[in-house]
Amino acid sequence: MIIGSVMEMHRYPVKSFGGERLIDKVRIEPYGVEGDRWHAFVDETKTGWNSFVTARGIPAMLAYRAELLAAVEEGAVPEVAITAPDGRKLRWNEELLQDVQGLTSTKLSMRNYSKPREELKGVDDSPILIVTDRSIRKLEELWGKPLNPRRFRANLLVRLDREAPDEGEWIGKELSIGSVTLRIDKGCERCALITLDPDTQERDPSLLKVVNRELSLTFGVYASVVKPGFIETNDEIRLD
Repeated sequence: MIIGSVMEMHRYPVKSFGGERLIDKVRIEPYGVEGDRWHAFVDETKTGWNSFVTARGIPAMLAYRAELLAAVEEGAVPEVAITAPDGRKLRWNEELLQDVQGLTSTKLSMRNYSKPREELKGVDDSPILIVTDRSIRKLEELWGKPLNPRRFRANLLVRLDREAPDEGEWIGKELSIGSVTLRIDKGCERCALITLDPDTQERDPSLLKVVNRELSLTFGVYASVVKPGFIETNDEIRLD
């Protein structure tokens, strides 16, 4: 059944930096959105997932905006352009490292990924995160305040049809979008990152408390890629 359409598409080339809204069609690879979270800052004194340095600890990271410069060539690390909070134009290099290092006493290193599915890049779970407009409206009512969907750092914001099931009912099923097939794996368990306003970096812990109390900390769904291809804004979404 047709359940809705693609409302917005987003990519986050650098983990915990602001990202880019994608207007044209985007390539979906087996590892997720092309170029998504292929760069990250890490604390090398830690191991595994705990090594990532994120906006949970350094909210000012969200004020940097990253965008991919060109399509990714196979086996290459994609080039990104960074806009600093003061408008300076930077690249993924030592100058940027020193800039971000000034925000924390933790010794930072930079990490790049170039191989498909290499530790799932810097993504948190399955490679694609989906949020719906219906869930945004519901949470606005529960919280009592307007929400910027970018708080949730989803790759796809979906416009649901009135009769479509909520995303919690998609788990274990597949979505066909453009030439892509996605499998819905699980709900997304939220953390303190959603308490940060993506534009001002102001923190409001009450949002996470509402998500915990009313939604069991789950908001949005994670998807893995069954069939790579392309997705465009306004593509219809079929639930199979």
